[in-house]
Amino acid sequence: MAESVDQMLVQMQKAKDFGGDLVELRVDFLKNFVPRQDLDILIKQAPLPTLVTYRPRWEGGQYDGDESKRREALRLAMELGADYIDIELKATGADIVKIATTAVDIIDNARIFQVLVHSQVPMIGLVMGERGLMSRILAAKFGGFLTFGSLEAGLVSAPGQPTVKELLDLYNMRLIGPDTKVYGVIGNPIGHSKSPHIYNASFKSSSFNGIYLPLLVDDVSTFITTYLAPDFAGYSYTFPHKEAGLKCCDEVDPIAKAIGAISCMIKRSTEGKLIGYNIDYLGGIAAIEEELRVSNGATLASGSPLAGKTFVIIGAGGAGKALAYGAYEKGARIVVANRTYGKGLKIDKAKELASKVRGQALTLAELNDFCPEEGMILVNTTPVGMEPRIEETPVPKETLKHYSLVFDAVYTPKLTRLLREAKQSGATIVYGTEMFINQAFIQFEMFTGLPGKTMPYD
Repeated sequence: MAESVDQMLVQMQKAKDFGGDLVELRVDFLKNFVPRQDLDILIKQAPLPTLVTYRPRWEGGQYDGDESKRREALRLAMELGADYIDIELKATGADIVKIATTAVDIIDNARIFQVLVHSQVPMIGLVMGERGLMSRILAAKFGGFLTFGSLEAGLVSAPGQPTVKELLDLYNMRLIGPDTKVYGVIGNPIGHSKSPHIYNASFKSSSFNGIYLPLLVDDVSTFITTYLAPDFAGYSYTFPHKEAGLKCCDEVDPIAKAIGAISCMIKRSTEGKLIGYNIDYLGGIAAIEEELRVSNGATLASGSPLAGKTFVIIGAGGAGKALAYGAYEKGARIVVANRTYGKGLKIDKAKELASKVRGQALTLAELNDFCPEEGMILVNTTPVGMEPRIEETPVPKETLKHYSLVFDAVYTPKLTRLLREAKQSGATIVYGTEMFINQAFIQFEMFTGLPGKTMPYD
């Protein structure tokens, strides 16, 4: 936040250049603030309409002085031509009402949406924190007077605030309206996801009236039952909610039922039923097969290059189940290694999954010495190595010499430590982005009814 009038003038011009409609002047951050002199300069030289905020500490701001002087400064701002001033609810006579709360759970946004929809006066309704991001973006859908964006990431006036660039370029804020369909990716954590970038760009380029959000969900069932409106039309599922998502479906595709997890949920528009699908196995297996064919010089006519291969999967969650199923269907011999193997009363997920695909279960410790043959395939479906813990890896480097191909479902970063060390060990590597892109084409068609090949993803 700007601490001088000069800094604030520079930031106001930057806000205009970024495409902002209005600029908030947080004068409580100014050092040595002289109300009449500073406000006169700021308001008269502002390149955009102004909202003057002089927030006291008891409301989360920086001002810690006499209350009468603070109110006098706000009255002065009105006299000098400020377009709007921000006052607390205990004051009266406001033309626009603003309510800002903090999200404990993502369902807390629903209360603000209800208030916005039924408000009889212009209202700003926002929920702070990462779980409140959707309130800042969907304000345009539910009738909010405005939303707030920071000029740069990290320089926020409230927790969870997106940047102006994100609002306009990533979430296409100006295109959101009452009829906009809401989609998103459900996971925890979720800030790493690149899905909003690909789907929102695709929605815009194809003139599809939809918005795709990162949804930080703690309890899938509670989320689904809270957002029942028809406009909440579909979701992608990622770690760790693929199995919980299946339990919330009204109908489940036979393949997803066989796998025991979903990666995509569609709300059928006719009766509102939730239909679960799993396309992880399509995206992941296709990427692995393609790379094997390239490295072996094989063609489609020669059948699947996975047939007869030992296919080692780390992780027995939703993605692990999907890739085990897909590889088994292609004729591979499946080995499942998982951290929960053999731990007291915990469900032995590795054994359970292996039994369904006539495979073998191992602990991660056993995997380090596992080498029935050379040229095996290794697949990581756990979040180990994902940002921010990019120096972690699920297996030691010395074990990678036994594998001809290594795939990592983690795609942030693109080149994980596992893939980097696999390449150094001589293995062919397949990035998680390949699975992500293959899935995206399929899900785009399911969400929109439009051909996936129209997606502008590079």
